[in-house]
Order: sequence, then C-alpha cells, then structure tokens
Amino acid sequence: MTVTHFHRLLLLLLLLSLAGNVSAAPEYVLKFATLAPPGTTWMNLLEEWNEQLRQKSQGRLALKFYPGGVQGDEPDVLKKMRFNQLQGGAFTGYGIGRIYSPARVMELPFLFHNTEEIDLVRNAFMPEFRQGFHDHGYELLGWMEVGFIHMFSKRPIRTMDDMRSQRVWLWQGDPIGQAFFKASGISPVPLSIIDVYTSLSTGLIDTVYAPPLGAIALQWFTRTKYISSVPLTNGMGGLIVTRRFYENLPADLQAVLRETGTEAGEKLVRATRLDNAKSLDELKRRGLEFVEPGDGLGEADLIALRDRAAAELIDSNYIPAAVFRKTRMLLKQARSGHASAVPTAQ
Repeated sequence: MTVTHFHRLLLLLLLLSLAGNVSAAPEYVLKFATLAPPGTTWMNLLEEWNEQLRQKSQGRLALKFYPGGVQGDEPDVLKKMRFNQLQGGAFTGYGIGRIYSPARVMELPFLFHNTEEIDLVRNAFMPEFRQGFHDHGYELLGWMEVGFIHMFSKRPIRTMDDMRSQRVWLWQGDPIGQAFFKASGISPVPLSIIDVYTSLSTGLIDTVYAPPLGAIALQWFTRTKYISSVPLTNGMGGLIVTRRFYENLPADLQAVLRETGTEAGEKLVRATRLDNAKSLDELKRRGLEFVEPGDGLGEADLIALRDRAAAELIDSNYIPAAVFRKTRMLLKQARSGHASAVPTAQ
C-alpha cells in the first residue's frame, strides 16, 4: 500500500468514525436533577435506568444527570423545569408537595405501621396520583422512597420537652414539617437542605430528620450522636418529568420512558428499603446511640400529635379531607384482618 492510499484509508476511517458518533447522539435529552450524591444507591440506580432507557430507545432518548444538588434545592429545580432549563428530577415529598400536595398523605407522621401498609395505600391511590400530576403539568414516571425518617440529634431526645429545647431544622417552606412542629409546640430553624451540613457544623442547628441512608449519604450523622428509635414517618419520592417534554416525544418513546421509569421506581423502592436497614446497622457500628421515647411520646401522644398536624393540613386543603378519610379507611380495613407488627399509630 502506497503512502497516498494509506492516507486515503485513514481519512475514510476517520470520516466513518465521525459519522458513527453523530448517529449515536440521542435525539432527545432529558436534563434530570436530583439531590442524591454521586455513588449512592439512588444515583447508581438512576444511572442504570439511563442505560436501560438508551437501550430500549435504541439510543434516541437519554438522561443527562445533575446530581448532588448542583441545580439547587427542589424548589429551584422546579423553577428551572418551568422555564425548560431542566425537564425532570427525582423529588422527595417536599418537592412533590409543590406539584400535587394530596400525594403527601403518604408522609403524615405516625400513620403507617409498616411497608405493607404503605404499599397498600400507595397502590390504591396511584391512578389518582398520576392524574393529579398530569393535571398540574407533570408526569409521574416512577414512585420511589427515601425511607423511614428518624430524628438525629447532638443530645438525646426522650421527651417532648427535650425536643423543644433543641435547635431543630425545618426544611424551609415544607407545610408538613411546619404543621408537625406547630402541633408539637416547637419553634424550628428553617433552612434549605443544602445548608444543613454546614449549619450542623457551626451549631446553628443541632437536630435534623432524615432516613438512615440519607443521613449517611449527606454525612449528617457525623455531626450528631443520637438517633430516635421510633421513626416519624416514611419519606416518599418520585421520578418526575414535565408534561411538555413528555408530550413532545413520539408515542413509542413516551411508552419507553414511562415503562423504564416505573421499573426504575420499583427498583429504587426495594433497594432503598434494603439499604436503609443496612444503614441502621452501620449507624450502630459508627457509635450512634438509639434513643427510646419517654414520657409524653407514647403511642397515644404520637397519634394525637399526628391528628393535630393533619387537621392543620386539612384546614389549608394541602391534604384534602377526603384523601385523609380514604387513607384511614384503607388502613382500618387492612388492620382488621391482622395485627400490626409495629404499633406506632391507629
């Protein structure tokens, strides 16, 4: 082969390579933000979702992730979605409440005994939830969880007076947190979730609430010594996309996005539950002390606290009365058939 022929062959291979790269670029890119830090269970499964999405769409549709809160807190992400700077995100209940607040009945404190009850109520409401998101300009692709929420503190909290003496964090602007603390007679310190670690380090706050997996992922546990043995509630979440982006996709890609999103959500629920259980063991290994509730924090006290918070949320229609009644009815029916494993509510 002459030098000239070699150069021509090299040029041809280069052009073919460039052509291949162009054809491999996705036709639709979904810019997707999450608070989940890189390397966590949540982020790893989101990456797995992206690979499945690419394969099933034959490379036409892909996710571009912005992890670790780089796009801001959840209200910031929603604002960017409204302006089409982002098209989707993995949200906790806090963000979901700004889209379709009735879904947050799933996060009322001291309501569910176990994950079986959570699944029962969620499945009963899912068609209604999906329609609610759609009507408000979004599509709920997949349901997820952050897990059972515990209090983490620098000093032990055994009584309500102990709680009231702490500088307790409130996720700024969260109606459920506001209602819970108001019902408890607590004056919290409202902050963005992005400011929590620094505020724990400086002493601005000394008590936070999080699932065990989240407390480890965000390193909050390194600034606390105690964890409540009784969880406050179960934190939910969702994989959300704007309706505008979704409806702009061809029908076949809409189906692929919804199918893979639903599957990713189911995987996230299973993995989160498993990893939260492992995280509790890890927190024990790291030396955190689990604190049992004392006077004023018995079952009847917690139920009364829940009902006061629920009344506040119902009065504002953040959670409609009909949604709360249906949830209580479903739980009553379920509990009439078997005893609860964890008697923390009625």
